[in-house]
Amino acid sequence: MEELFATIGGNAALVLEAVGGVLIVIGSTEAIVRLLVPGTFNPKRPLENKKRVWIGLGVWLLLGLEFKLGADIIRSAISPTWMQLGQLGAIALLRTFLNYFLEKDIEKYAEPTGDDE
Repeated sequence: MEELFATIGGNAALVLEAVGGVLIVIGSTEAIVRLLVPGTFNPKRPLENKKRVWIGLGVWLLLGLEFKLGADIIRSAISPTWMQLGQLGAIALLRTFLNYFLEKDIEKYAEPTGDDE
């Protein structure tokens, strides 16, 4: 029964890791495309487009990191050794800090522009 739980948990964690990675790739691709699209540059506010792209990428990163953190939590439930548990704990802690500070930055710099996308 333990082996079954470990297999199911491992597969679930792998799926969550993959989803998180895909979300980060989607966000990165979107950011690159939005930076390269002509006609979005406003000479009166030269940093506006870059700021929007950064905020959009940050939101995708937050979402991807949340899925990866979920995978870490599942893996911690099936970790057989203290060493693995410690490594997962360190990774989860780093991802939690990344999420926290990225979210704070997004909240701080995401001012309403009047045209929600």
